[in-house]
Amino acid sequence: MRMTDRWILRLVLAGLYLFAVAASADPPRPETPRFGYRILASYPHDPSAFTQGLIYVDGQLFEGTGHYYGQSSLRRVDLETGQIEQETRLSPRLFGEGITLWRNRLIQLTWREHLAIVYDRDSFARLETFRYEGEGWGLTHDARHWIMSDGTQVLRFLDPESHQVVRRLTVLDQGRPVRDLNELEYIQGEVWANLWKRDLIARIDPETGAVRSYLDLSGLAPDGLSREAVLNGIAYDAANGRLFVTGKYWPRLYQIEVVPR
Repeated sequence: MRMTDRWILRLVLAGLYLFAVAASADPPRPETPRFGYRILASYPHDPSAFTQGLIYVDGQLFEGTGHYYGQSSLRRVDLETGQIEQETRLSPRLFGEGITLWRNRLIQLTWREHLAIVYDRDSFARLETFRYEGEGWGLTHDARHWIMSDGTQVLRFLDPESHQVVRRLTVLDQGRPVRDLNELEYIQGEVWANLWKRDLIARIDPETGAVRSYLDLSGLAPDGLSREAVLNGIAYDAANGRLFVTGKYWPRLYQIEVVPR
């Protein structure tokens, strides 16, 4: 066999090998679906509120704020006017984070203090505190467990009685970790999570941790805001099927509808 023939044979064999490798490889996975939004209503929102937690229950809107130590609070807010109807301030040593309502008690996390505060829903009287490991970011519940984020890709499920972690769930998008999970809301069997500094809400399967889809809220933020004024705050009116979103220092709170992109 001539030298040129041997080179041609090698090239043919190399091509066949590469073809076989490509044919045996997994096909590319489709991208995780993304949905858009339609604004249904717009309401005033305190532009000085560094929103960390947001819930809507029985016709009442509750908000937890943070940012600077000494400025964190728990509030009940009138949806239509944005006026603060009731408020309690946290100790200057505490940085407020996510909130949820559990059996007429409001629970509020703190950022790096490893401390949660439990309040009476009506009076805002402090009933108790409990400690946890790691940072506190977002908080919601699925009627069985409290679900907590800490800025990583892991959600913690806590027993409401003992306050102990009973399960950890890693959130993945096509096998890749989804980090910076922030404010949370449990909506119709899914955990919805703001992604810090992104205009996305991840809709998470609470059993597997897989991101089922994203809600892309690009363009929703009002103009002229600071870099700190990121999307953060999801509240769901389960009785009427209304979805509310806002952000840190946003002057508006929006009721939106999820639509195809």
